[in-house]
Amino acid sequence: MTMTSADAVRSREPLPLTAVTIDDRFWAPRRELIRTRTLRHQESQMRRPGQQFDALTLTWRPGDPDEPHIFWESDVAKWIEAAGHCLATTDDPELDQAVDEAIELLAGAQQDDGYLNVYFTVVKPGQRFTDLRDAHELYCAGHLIEAGVAHFEATGKTRLLDIVRRYADLIDTVFSTDGPCAGGYDGHQEIELALVKLYRVTGERRYLDLSRRLIEWRGQQPYYFELELQRRGTPGYFGTRLPRRAEELRRFREYNQSHQPVADQSEVVGHSVRAMYMYSAMTDLADEYGDERLLQAVQRLWTDLTTKKLYVTGGMGSDPSIEGFGPAYDLPDAHGYAETCASIGLVQWAQRLSNLTGQGHYVDTLERALYNGVLSGASADGTRYFYGNPLASGGAVARQEWFQCACCPPNLARLISELGRYIYAQGPGEAVVNLYVAGTGRFTLAGGEVTLRQDTRYPQDGRLAVTVTPADGEAEFTVSIRIPGWSRRPAVTVNGEPVHRPALRDGYLTLHRRWRAGDLIEIDLDMEVRRTWAHPAVASAAGKVALERGPIVFCLEGVDHDCPVHTLTLGRDTRIHAVPDERTGVVTLHADATTDADADGLLYSDQPPGRSSAALTAVPYFSWANRGPSDMTVWIRDGGDG
Repeated sequence: MTMTSADAVRSREPLPLTAVTIDDRFWAPRRELIRTRTLRHQESQMRRPGQQFDALTLTWRPGDPDEPHIFWESDVAKWIEAAGHCLATTDDPELDQAVDEAIELLAGAQQDDGYLNVYFTVVKPGQRFTDLRDAHELYCAGHLIEAGVAHFEATGKTRLLDIVRRYADLIDTVFSTDGPCAGGYDGHQEIELALVKLYRVTGERRYLDLSRRLIEWRGQQPYYFELELQRRGTPGYFGTRLPRRAEELRRFREYNQSHQPVADQSEVVGHSVRAMYMYSAMTDLADEYGDERLLQAVQRLWTDLTTKKLYVTGGMGSDPSIEGFGPAYDLPDAHGYAETCASIGLVQWAQRLSNLTGQGHYVDTLERALYNGVLSGASADGTRYFYGNPLASGGAVARQEWFQCACCPPNLARLISELGRYIYAQGPGEAVVNLYVAGTGRFTLAGGEVTLRQDTRYPQDGRLAVTVTPADGEAEFTVSIRIPGWSRRPAVTVNGEPVHRPALRDGYLTLHRRWRAGDLIEIDLDMEVRRTWAHPAVASAAGKVALERGPIVFCLEGVDHDCPVHTLTLGRDTRIHAVPDERTGVVTLHADATTDADADGLLYSDQPPGRSSAALTAVPYFSWANRGPSDMTVWIRDGGDG
């Protein structure tokens, strides 16, 4: 894979968290819940005896209970990162102190040469970087690096940033072209995107070049993981848990996307979270190096994902055995996977692609994942979590307080606490609105500072008001506001005057003029209930329809019905009513439907079941499983036109 040496200039960049305020009725309470309850709950889970924080004291000895796990540092790191995002905009001395204590634990666990991984310090000393395929060393290092960058940007403190730089410097040496792990790469991708962040905050080119090497070496032959296995002579951390790995070499090369050079890949395969993190890094590197081959690769992969392997909720990964992708159109509703972390990774990747290309359709998918596949991952009180997010349930699925593999809870916390970086972007002479969230964004453009103020009740309705305030009273620049693909007839006014045939470019309403303080843009996105049908090859959705409104996907829950939800049928000409719902902050949908009647209790009958009238109630998918055990379905039987 050839990369150019010249840096590319990113077409758009997100605003820093400190330039964004959020006072949105939908998002502000959820973000406050993350800071005041979710992060405290997660900290208490990780402070339990024998868990993540304890492990960092390095007091565990062979034979002791609670052997430190291979990826516990990543849980702590994501928690610190989420807390850092909160501290960027909120004064919280208690949270600040808790983070400082966690950082000191990390400092105490760091070795003299910069190495920082508890498992290979106390459980398998002397075996560093010998099980890259399975043991998550570089994955943990990546999350530590992201935490260091986020904490520095939020607080200005360099303690954690210094720690992770020492570790990154060691990794740079070990994975240099003449280092002991030359040609190697991560079994669980993550460090690659983290190194780009570290480069951008420090200006140290070697971190960017290290990220490039790890991506460039991936998938080259001879396959590094197979050479590593021969050198090590042991099966690796997951070797005995994946017993058919040797017989299914191709499948398990695909599992971590090392089956071919990344620039040649065109089909999303393998573990879905690994894929999302790697594609994010590839997009970053395509950006930084102006690498057209990498850009073409991620665009091919995006097309494959979104046209063949993405759930309507923005979830992905239909095969629980690998937490990853199955064949095209293999999207089972009740028995799929759709890991919360995968939707989070999709949000991160989509933002990068949108900023690099200026295309709004990437944010359409980002928004789908955010409001559905991500938000469903936590309970309404912020203390229970889904790892996987099925699209149907018989009633036995419930969120859990914690997991032995606790990657999703702090990952969700860090994304929601970082929401401000996804709302806006800025380019040369351009202020961009990507997400509709009440609050303000402060832009630094060539003509001076500009503030955009959003007022909206989105996603409850589709009306948006944007007030433009140049710091100097007036300035000439472009305001670009994304118009979602589902909005068929958006109405736009500027200072009360209708904009006839508004100019849409790459999915954005683009308004270039000399703006004066107080200028007002108003948009009505014409938010209607939409019926959505899947490709005929999606077996679980055959003969069924899903309901959407704006970015929200809806589902049926048994708690709202007197019959099993899978028996409900919705006619295509049936009117659907949307009623504001303060419980979810969106709306509830109501419609007349029919349900199958019980044929006198017979298991089988020579007569079709009768039909009776029923009232159908649909609620936002993200809100399901908050009112006790209940059956659920996203896909509703389609009654056709009759």
